[in-house]
Amino acid sequence: MKTFIIIFTGFLVSPLIVWASPELNEFQLTSTAFENNGDIPKKYTCEGGDINPPLTIKNIPAKTKSLALTISDPDAPEGTWSHWVVYNISPNTREIIENTNPGTEGLNDFGKYTYGGPCPPNEKLHHYIFHLYALDTILNINEGPTLNEVEKAVRWHTIAKAKLVGTYQKLPF
Repeated sequence: MKTFIIIFTGFLVSPLIVWASPELNEFQLTSTAFENNGDIPKKYTCEGGDINPPLTIKNIPAKTKSLALTISDPDAPEGTWSHWVVYNISPNTREIIENTNPGTEGLNDFGKYTYGGPCPPNEKLHHYIFHLYALDTILNINEGPTLNEVEKAVRWHTIAKAKLVGTYQKLPF
C-alpha cells in the first residue's frame, strides 16, 4: 500500500505531493545469493559447501542493542527443524558474509553450534525461514540455547523483525 506525503513549500502554501512507499524504511533482510521465496543455491546446502549464504541487513532501528538470527525449516517431517541459531550480533552489522559467524551461536537440530544448510530428507520442496530480530537488549541466556530458547528470550525484547524465505528441494538423481 502506498502512502503520500504533502509538503507545503513557500509562503503561498503550495503543496508538493511525494509518493512514499512504507517499505523504504522497513527493517530488511536480503541475500545476494537468492531472492525472497527463491531457490537457495546448492553451495549453501548439505549437498554443496554447507556454508551460510551472504546476508544484507538494512534499516536497523536506532535503539537496537543486538540482533538475533534464526533459520528453520517448517516443512521437516519431524516438525520445525532449526538450521542456525545466532544471537548477540552487533547492531552495527550490515552484512553477514558467507561462511562466517556473526555472533554467539546456539545449538541447531543437527546437534551443532554452527550453520547447517538445507538438507531435506525427501524430495519435497522445503521452505527455509530466516528470521532476524532487532532487540532492545543483549541477550543473557544459558550457553548453547536452542531455537525455542532463543525465540522465548527475544519475545519481549523485539523492536523489529525481518524475514527472508528460501526454498530447496533435493533432486532424485
